[in-house]
Amino acid sequence: MDIKTGKTLYDKHIDSHTIKTFDNQGNILLYIDRSILNEYTSPQAFSGLREQGRQVWNPKSILLNVDHVNPTRPARNKNMTDPGGALQVNYFEENSHYFNIELFDVMDKRQGIEHVVAHEQGLAMPGMVIAAGDSHTTTYGALGAFGFGIGTSEIEHLLATQTLVYKKLRNMRVTLEGELGLGVASKDVIMALIARIGADGATGYAIEFCGNVIDSLSVEARMTICNMAVEAGARGAFMAPDDKVFNYLKDTPRAPKGEMWSRAVESWRQLKTDPDARFDKEIYINCSELEPFVTWGISPDQAGPINDVIPDPLLLSDPQKRDSSITALKYMELTPGTPFTDIKISHAFIGSCTNSRIEDLREVAKVLKGRRIAAHVRGMIVPGSTMVRERAEQEGLAKIFIDAGFEWRQSGCSMCLAMNEDVLSPGDRCASSTNRNFAGRQGAGSRTHLMSPAMVAAAAVAGHLTDVRYFTEV
Repeated sequence: MDIKTGKTLYDKHIDSHTIKTFDNQGNILLYIDRSILNEYTSPQAFSGLREQGRQVWNPKSILLNVDHVNPTRPARNKNMTDPGGALQVNYFEENSHYFNIELFDVMDKRQGIEHVVAHEQGLAMPGMVIAAGDSHTTTYGALGAFGFGIGTSEIEHLLATQTLVYKKLRNMRVTLEGELGLGVASKDVIMALIARIGADGATGYAIEFCGNVIDSLSVEARMTICNMAVEAGARGAFMAPDDKVFNYLKDTPRAPKGEMWSRAVESWRQLKTDPDARFDKEIYINCSELEPFVTWGISPDQAGPINDVIPDPLLLSDPQKRDSSITALKYMELTPGTPFTDIKISHAFIGSCTNSRIEDLREVAKVLKGRRIAAHVRGMIVPGSTMVRERAEQEGLAKIFIDAGFEWRQSGCSMCLAMNEDVLSPGDRCASSTNRNFAGRQGAGSRTHLMSPAMVAAAAVAGHLTDVRYFTEV
């Protein structure tokens, strides 16, 4: 006799959005509720629609948002020094008019990084399935939605049909228990997980995060975890929505109102894994033992606690890991046995869809208040949206940043991926609150060390990688 088991939260998302099942291998036609598109990954998709004379199936389900190539100069304007970027932004605006899709352009007061804008506008809601042309669409999982990145050809199919051909993932549950110590942030939690399971450890999986650590975290801290889960190979990551999520969303501009809101919350409370559901893989982490993390290599899984040393690749038994570590240390110009805290930096960058929200900036201000960054360090803070920037200025945070010697800039992806004016030079070494430390990610020949925003601020003051816990005011 078959024993039926309950469903995971991921299965509930997928089953509720399945239009058609093609086979017994998990291939389905999936309905997509919403997409937020940027100017960099969408042009060819729109060109494909134009060439075929096709329209967008549901323009109101799409938001166009400029964030990748725009300048983040302290004084905002539309001037683009890069002709290619200007072409992308102009074509984006043309497609907005042509297909009747809402656009947040560079000068819009709601503009920002797509994975910040969508949350603060209430465009991502529990139970939604969201697909977009950016791998960090997983961020929406913090609200109980299911988000994943897609390629340009898939964007074209989505725009034309509101559907995608999709293959179901396996289920992984990551249970986070314990209590985060002083100076340990959600960024450290996700970096520790990636270091433990590897950059491909969640390939083929959707991750559900749970445990008392998740319960204790703010919604914005949860976003950091879902955002970086893709760096372990996950194509989706989420937590069950709770009262914190509902309170976070309630007053956002696009959220349901009145009776519709009450009915929505009642429905959203059912979005959780059944007690008897089975997972294909289970991982447990005692977060009470975690310390602040930093990366030392050119992959997010090449990381360790701040008070550790550069590992010796020759001690690794796995030949692939050994070779990749040797390659990483050669690129980073680091020597095994060197304490992380001896690594001098030239730049400090705080921003990106991972860590540029108001809560991140508040933690940075705690470190920087009454302090100055080292004379040899160039510091940049790029808020995740224009709304975040305004709030930081209202709260007095911006003054703290400027007094400390940081550049206070406009919103955008900025130096996360060096696709704009904010680019490191060869040999520069940057403490960064971003999500990827790939070779050349922030500029050809540049070197990136990932860490939490507060850790970046501490490194900027010290002039080298350092433990934020030395800053007793944190």
